[in-house]
Amino acid sequence: MSEPRSEAMDQTLINRIVEAALLAANQPLAVVQLKGLFPLDEPAPEGSVEQALAALAEACAGRGVELVELASGWRYQVKAEVHAWVARLWAERQTRYTRATLETLALIAYRQPITRGEIEQVRGGAVNSNIIKALEEREWIRVVGHRDVPGKPELLATTKGFLDYFGLKRLEDLPPLSELKEIGELEPQLSFEPGDGADGALPVGDMSLDGVPPDGMSPGGDDENTPTADLADTDDDAAMASSEQQEQ
Repeated sequence: MSEPRSEAMDQTLINRIVEAALLAANQPLAVVQLKGLFPLDEPAPEGSVEQALAALAEACAGRGVELVELASGWRYQVKAEVHAWVARLWAERQTRYTRATLETLALIAYRQPITRGEIEQVRGGAVNSNIIKALEEREWIRVVGHRDVPGKPELLATTKGFLDYFGLKRLEDLPPLSELKEIGELEPQLSFEPGDGADGALPVGDMSLDGVPPDGMSPGGDDENTPTADLADTDDDAAMASSEQQEQ
């Protein structure tokens, strides 16, 4: 009679360990990382970590947070329906992105791999070098190769970090461009007009009561690792990425 109780206690402890690790981490954790929390001489039983994740996700029903699987792993995040209230913790310290930055990111996300020249051709104007640099420094995009044409231009694509930040598990989870009425809908957290509301999900591990906004954004409103020119770019008359996608 005591053996079943021991097994139940073991799973309960595993659930607590997994939950604590996810809350303590400042980034999503993959299953292999969670399994690595248990020593080799006392590993977690087969399937117990996956069972813990399922139980923890189910336990979030009716709560203000949810456990979701992203490209890099699992994380707790604030649910969209309560985001507007929680976001007030750093509402006045939010980094603002210009339309040009969001359009460039959208083109890379939806048409990857893509060259800078191809982005400029779609948008109908030059892309500020600081925009590409800023997106690379945020680790949202990276060079994945070179186009086999004269000059061998770099091919740009998004990263797992991009998917994690936008709350996506895979690129297929991106909303169809035909459904986007405004480029800002790609990410409610990143409004490019002062006063825009935010109603997306926030990673729990990125929240802070001292007013520091998510994803390492600096209190002054500019990312400390992002060139100011990126955030100050005013190319708001460029063609919308969604309309260009539909023209092709």
